[in-house]
Amino acid sequence: MRYQKANEILPEELVELIQNYIDGEYVYIPRKQENKRTWGQQTGAREERRLRDRSIYADYVSGICVKLLAERYYLSEKSIQRIVLQEKKSKEKQ
Repeated sequence: MRYQKANEILPEELVELIQNYIDGEYVYIPRKQENKRTWGQQTGAREERRLRDRSIYADYVSGICVKLLAERYYLSEKSIQRIVLQEKKSKEKQ
């Protein structure tokens, strides 16, 4: 998300009306409901994270210890434990 100057994209009358409510401050205008995207949808980050977590779980199941996984994936041991637990619960549901 980037900032845009209201006076460059909105009609002058609308800018003046908005200034009656908030003058010189920042205002966030949310997306329309039908245009909302979930986190990571545009960049693919969600899928990358899902693949990483599956890989961590597979490594854990194959016998690699939490400490080594933390070093390998540049995460804390607590994060590795959380991921392993989530993946284990996910596998049990299937």
